Amino acid sequence: QVQLVESGGGLVQPGGSLRLSCVVSGSIFSLSDMGWYRQAPGKQRELVARITPGGRINYADSVKGRFTVSRDNAKNTVYLQMNSLKPEDTAVYYCNLEAVFGVVGFKKPPWGQGTQVTVSS
Repeated sequence: QVQLVESGGGLVQPGGSLRLSCVVSGSIFSLSDMGWYRQAPGKQRELVARITPGGRINYADSVKGRFTVSRDNAKNTVYLQMNSLKPEDTAVYYCNLEAVFGVVGFKKPPWGQGTQVTVSS
């Protein structure tokens, strides 16, 4: 069973930066598209960044130019560097697998506990 452990959140002032990490257990990380999501109170979870095993990247319009997703396949870890943070970035941030190469009928593993990011002065 794949497990996801997010870390790196915290309280930061507007304009500040944070770097989130997500460690993925198991042996399929290097074959997996990975996504970073966030969920603000009262809102649906939304995908903010996605990275393929080969490094192709997509971002939500709301974070383009401010957030950078990267991965280290040797460490089974995906990162989210968040710069120029805004109060509207406040949310619980999660990672998850988006797809696994060669797997038909892929289903997401259970979500991790997430990591809280609060942007406030």
